[in-house]
Amino acid sequence: MKAIRIFAASLIVLLLCQCGSGKKASGNVYKRNAEVSYYADKFNGNKTANGEKFSNSKLTAAHRTLAFGTRLKVTNLANDKSVVVTVNDRGPQKQTRELDLTKRAFMEITDNKNHGTLRVTIEIIK
Repeated sequence: MKAIRIFAASLIVLLLCQCGSGKKASGNVYKRNAEVSYYADKFNGNKTANGEKFSNSKLTAAHRTLAFGTRLKVTNLANDKSVVVTVNDRGPQKQTRELDLTKRAFMEITDNKNHGTLRVTIEIIK
């Protein structure tokens, strides 16, 4: 009987938590206030760490440790614009940065096309 009460209470808490904001959760927050940049055009055509041909027109990203194929939702903190990318490379080289995005992905979420970095929230999409 005690197990049934615990299960029922857990279910109620779970349902209440999902009703809070009205926003649909899209993934698990991996990192908040992370700095990201984008690839220079000179890398077009080079092989990525997973063997794919790099293209700045795709929606991909480089990360130091996340598994290839991991899908990430990257949200610009300044304007709340987001983009979904797939990890297919290793990097970035600069230690203060969490991701290198393709130029296409970066430009989809920035308001200032002349700025080379953004502060973002990164979520892992299942």
